[in-house]
Amino acid sequence: MMLAARRRHPDWNDAAAGRLRLVGEIVASAIDRASQPEQPRPVAPARPSQAAYSNGHIIGASPAIMTALARLNEVAPLDVTVLLCGETGTGKELFARAVHERSRRRHKPFIRVNCSALPPTLIESELFGHERGAFTGAVSMRQGRFELADGGTLFLDEIGDLAPELQAKLLRALQEGEFERVGSSKLRSVNVRVVAATNVDLDRAVAENRFRPDLYYRLNVYQITLPPLRARRADIPDLVWSLIKLHQANLSRHVTTIPDDVMDALVRHDWPGNVRELENVVERALIHSTGETLRLDYPLRGTSTASTDETLDGVQRQYIEKVLRECGGRINGVGNAAVRLGLHPNTLRFRIKKLGVVVPGRDEVQRERPRPAVGDSNPR
Repeated sequence: MMLAARRRHPDWNDAAAGRLRLVGEIVASAIDRASQPEQPRPVAPARPSQAAYSNGHIIGASPAIMTALARLNEVAPLDVTVLLCGETGTGKELFARAVHERSRRRHKPFIRVNCSALPPTLIESELFGHERGAFTGAVSMRQGRFELADGGTLFLDEIGDLAPELQAKLLRALQEGEFERVGSSKLRSVNVRVVAATNVDLDRAVAENRFRPDLYYRLNVYQITLPPLRARRADIPDLVWSLIKLHQANLSRHVTTIPDDVMDALVRHDWPGNVRELENVVERALIHSTGETLRLDYPLRGTSTASTDETLDGVQRQYIEKVLRECGGRINGVGNAAVRLGLHPNTLRFRIKKLGVVVPGRDEVQRERPRPAVGDSNPR
């Protein structure tokens, strides 16, 4: 099913809904768990698909996003550490908040720390707090984010950028639930759930000695990979209308129509900045649109052409191949492809065969492995 631009809010007919259900185990279990009452949309007379709003603020019903949502719903009620991986702008903070809101800690604080925004000395103070006089400018005692999040959830954003000298202290806090404020030798205990996020390849960072392997294993208890926008093009129309609703009141706009060529350009663009870039483009388009029709303020460049990869099967194939690449082609085992996709290994193998998925590593080995010589009684 090729993606089609929509002039107004999208409506799912019976055929499209049936096609979506055929995506299989990736979607079926997730829809069943994530379904919630439909939310109204006042932007225009029509309403988007129910699936688009069945997950609170997370918009989308594509196979790729439904896989991530299935894993979110699976782990959110459990008090374990979660690692969110994905490119910049894919919505990792939104997922972190969803983990918190669907957990038993939802009535306690949700505290965020950006590990890349401050120098190491300040990050240590941000995480663990400091005593009065601990350093120049410390004119009073200050609680750190660990203390503020006690009983709730601590979101460590951009964890891959954490300075090496702080990684050991963070590991101790995660393992023991204890830490010391800067300038103090008194141990303090807290009870927090950690959700970490990164756009850095932590496997590579560990191999290059830029990230402690013990900290990586402590953080990577349960991993959720967020798909890039180009792997979920079917969600773009719903996302566009959602962003219009979010911004147009503040900009004194009332857009009710999106021309086919505009929606087509939005759907086909590759979005290297993902949802964050899409939001930027939509907001500028609203500023440029003085009537009820959305107009882009400049042509989108670097757009891709239509291809079979824009079908539901194509989106599935691309996402499964991405997860397999990240797992080195491994299907079975903790943290490998079957677990990350939320599928039984045999179900994943069936989908690999059905969709023509290229398994990195395995396929290359099979192509390059030499045949045993004639008469060799012990082939390897």
